[in-house]
Amino acid sequence: MLTIDPKKVSVQKIHGYLLGAVAPRPIAFASTMDLDGNINLSPFSFFNAFSANPPILIFSPSRRLRDNTTKHTFENVSTNPEVVINIVNYAIAEQMSLSSTEYEKGVNEFEKSGLTMVASEKVKPPRVGESPVAFECRVNEVVSLGKEGGAGNLVICEVLMVHIKKEILDENLQIDPYKLDIIGRMGGNWYTRAGESSLFEMPKPLATKGIGVDNIPDGIKNSIVLSGNDLGRLGNVAKLPEKEAIRIYTNDSSIKELREKFKNDRESFFFHLHVYAKELLADGKIEEAWLTLLQSE
Repeated sequence: MLTIDPKKVSVQKIHGYLLGAVAPRPIAFASTMDLDGNINLSPFSFFNAFSANPPILIFSPSRRLRDNTTKHTFENVSTNPEVVINIVNYAIAEQMSLSSTEYEKGVNEFEKSGLTMVASEKVKPPRVGESPVAFECRVNEVVSLGKEGGAGNLVICEVLMVHIKKEILDENLQIDPYKLDIIGRMGGNWYTRAGESSLFEMPKPLATKGIGVDNIPDGIKNSIVLSGNDLGRLGNVAKLPEKEAIRIYTNDSSIKELREKFKNDRESFFFHLHVYAKELLADGKIEEAWLTLLQSE
């Protein structure tokens, strides 16, 4: 394992490791305005949501590593405390990237990137018309984390108005992640796209307390087939199946087939039970997976 003391390496090196490991990161496509009415649009991946009541978003326009100068966005929100945080999906990824070019002060990145300015309702900076979601915000506070190059500046934003395109909503008026098609920032020049091949759903352990991996029988917990993710899913059940349910499941066609195929090889039978249970877990059939695994107990 590579072990690093941040104080013993360059800021550039620790910056690279931070951005490579803390990923993917959402992108705050921030629209701001200076006191002369000049509009700036720039993306920042040091960004997330931190509160719902009040609704708070925080992003950080850090000091430049190369010369310790501050960015136009930071200067704008420090004097004119309003911002629109636009969400970036794949459809505007290249235009977002173009807007990150360090144009001179006063240059409108909306025009440079070809994106549409739409008037906001409660703040002066415009929002990005092509963005799937836009948050009009008041800047409550700017917290500087240091004075050297690479130091962050936390822009604490209170959401005053939210705009969501109807085409990304599902039938319950919730944001559909497939329709949103959002992108995230990785390290270097890399991004990720939250599309069909990368999305997965995982139930939250909120309604009941899971039994935990520590209560999984050793023969299952020490499986050479099941992964840590598999064990985590198995441990997220409220209780193990009843003995009668396990007995009835012995008549399942797949179990009977495995029992017959490996009737003279108990070790192979157990191994293939675990293989079959892993397939069931991948399909979200947790109860069936437990019933399968407990055939070997």
